Amino acid sequence: MWVFLCVALGLSIWLGFLMIPESGYYEERAGDLHERERAIKAARGRIYDRNGIVLADNQSVCTVTVIHNQITDPEQVIQVLSRELDIDEATVRKRVEKVSSIERIKSNVPKAVGDVIRSYKLDGVNVDEDYARYYPYGSLASKVLGFTGGDNQGIIGLEVKYNDYLQGTEGAILTTTDVRGLEVENAAEKRIEPVNGMDLYTSIDYNMQAYAQQVADKILEQKEAKGVSIILMNPQNGEIYAMVNAPEFDLNEPYVFTAAVEGDEALAGLSDNDKLNQMWRNTCINDTYEPGSTFKIITAASALEDGVVSLNDTFSCPGYCIVEDRRIRCHKTTGHGSETFLEGFMNSCNPVFINVGARVGINSMYSHFTDLGLFEKTGVDLPGESGSIMHDVDGVGAVELATISFGQSFQITPLQLLRSVSAIINGGTLVTPHFAVSAADEDFSVVEKFTYETSDCGLSEATCETMKMMLEKVVSEGTGNKAYIEGYSIGGKTATSQKLPRNSGKYIASFLGFAPADDPQIIGLIMIDEPTGTYYGGTIAAPVMKEVFENVLPYLGIEAVQAAEDTQASGEQ
Repeated sequence: MWVFLCVALGLSIWLGFLMIPESGYYEERAGDLHERERAIKAARGRIYDRNGIVLADNQSVCTVTVIHNQITDPEQVIQVLSRELDIDEATVRKRVEKVSSIERIKSNVPKAVGDVIRSYKLDGVNVDEDYARYYPYGSLASKVLGFTGGDNQGIIGLEVKYNDYLQGTEGAILTTTDVRGLEVENAAEKRIEPVNGMDLYTSIDYNMQAYAQQVADKILEQKEAKGVSIILMNPQNGEIYAMVNAPEFDLNEPYVFTAAVEGDEALAGLSDNDKLNQMWRNTCINDTYEPGSTFKIITAASALEDGVVSLNDTFSCPGYCIVEDRRIRCHKTTGHGSETFLEGFMNSCNPVFINVGARVGINSMYSHFTDLGLFEKTGVDLPGESGSIMHDVDGVGAVELATISFGQSFQITPLQLLRSVSAIINGGTLVTPHFAVSAADEDFSVVEKFTYETSDCGLSEATCETMKMMLEKVVSEGTGNKAYIEGYSIGGKTATSQKLPRNSGKYIASFLGFAPADDPQIIGLIMIDEPTGTYYGGTIAAPVMKEVFENVLPYLGIEAVQAAEDTQASGEQ
C-alpha cells in the first residue's frame, strides 16, 4: 500500500514538473513536429568592376519539391514533373513515392518552366522562387571571378574568397501540418525573409580585361601555345585591372571541358575531376616558373643599392662565362664584347649578371629578396596562391648564385615578380596585389572598405630612379625595342625561360613593361607558355604588350608626348 502511494506521489510530482516549469519547452517541441520548413534562398551579392559593370549577377529560377503525404494524384504528379523538367519517369517516381517530410525534385529550374508547373495546381507540389548565379560575359576573367555550386556557395576565385560577404542568409516558409503530415487548412504560413548578400566592388576593369583577353586568345592561336597569361596592375597601390589565363572557360558551364582540355594529350590519363582542376587553374598565382631575364631587374636593383656596381663599370662578354666547372653561355653566343653595366642590362647579357651577382653575394642577395617579398606569398585575395621555391642559403654555391643572378634555378609566381618590380619602380613601397575594393548593401551603402598592407622594400629613391631609367633604355634602345610606342615613355624587360627539363625544348616567352617610365601608372606582364616556332620574349611577347599598351594607355588618360628618337637595337633574350 505504502509503495503504491509513494509511486503515485512521485508520478504526480513529475507530471506537475512537466506541466508547469517545462510546459514551454514541450509546447515548442510539439510545434516543431507539426511545422514544415522550406528554404528561401537569399539573392547572392553581385560582383562589379571598377566602373559599376556587373560581372556576376543572379537570375530568377525555381526549386520544385514534393510533400509525400499531400499528394492526391501521384501518377499525374509523376507524369507532369517528368515531362516539364525533362527527368526520366523512374527518377521522378522514386522521389515522389519516397515517404519523407519534403523531397527536392530539381533546383535551378527556369522561371518559365516553374510557372508552367505551378499552373497545374498539383496537390503536394511546391514551386518556390530561387536564384541562380549568372555571368553576363561568359568566360571573362573566369579564373579570377570563379563560380558557385548548386547550393549557391563559391567554388573558386573571388566567389569563394568573399563567400561570407556574397552569400547572404537564407529565409524560410513555415507551414503547419497535422499528425498525418497534411497542411492544416486556414493556418497561415510563417515567412522568414532572407537577407540578401552584399555586393562586391572590384578593381577589375571590364574593358581592359576584355581587351587583354582578346589579345591573349589571338596570340594563343597564332603561336599554338599551351597558354597565355596577362596581368595588368597599378604599381602604386596593387589594384589589379586585368588578369588573363587563356584559355579561359565558360563560367555559366564550368563543368564542361574546353576544347583545349579535351585536346591536351598530357591530360588524357587524368580523372575528370583532375581535368577540371587543371581547367580552372589560375597560372598567374597557382603556378611557379623560372622567370629568366625579367629577374635581372631584381639583381640590378640589389647591386645598385649595395653600391657594388655603377652604370659605367665595364665588363667583357665572349659569349659565355666559366663558373667553377660550368660553362654558362650568353644568349648571344658570339658575345657582346666590351660593354658597360648599362649596356649589359640593355643587352640582357648573362655574363655581366653572373659577375654582378657574385659582387652582391648570396647573403645580401637573399636579404634583398626578402625585402622585395620573394620569400612570401603576395597576399593577393584569391585562394590557392603558391609560394616561391628557393635554394636554402647554405646550399647556394658559385654556380647556383650565377644562375640565380639571371633568373634560373629557382621558381616564383608571375604575380610575385610583378609585385617586386612594382616596388622598384614606385619608389620603394611593397604593395599587396588585390581585387576587392569594397562591399556594399542593396542600397549601395558601403559596408566595408578593404585595406591592404604595404611595407618598405629597402631600396633608396636613387636606386629606384636609376632602375626606371635603365628599364626605359631597354625598350627605347635594347632588347625590348618591339614594345616601343611612339610618343610614350615605356620601361620594360624581356625574358625567354627554358622549362624543365632543360632538354625539353619548351620555353616561356615573357615581357614585363610599365608606363609612363618616369611615373608608372600601370605595369603589365605577359607570358606565352610553350609557343611553337620563334620563342624569344623580345620577338613575340614584347609586341603583344605594345598592342595592349597602345589601347590601354589612352584609355587610362595617359597622353602621348612628342616622341624621342627611336634608336632600334639588336639583341634577344
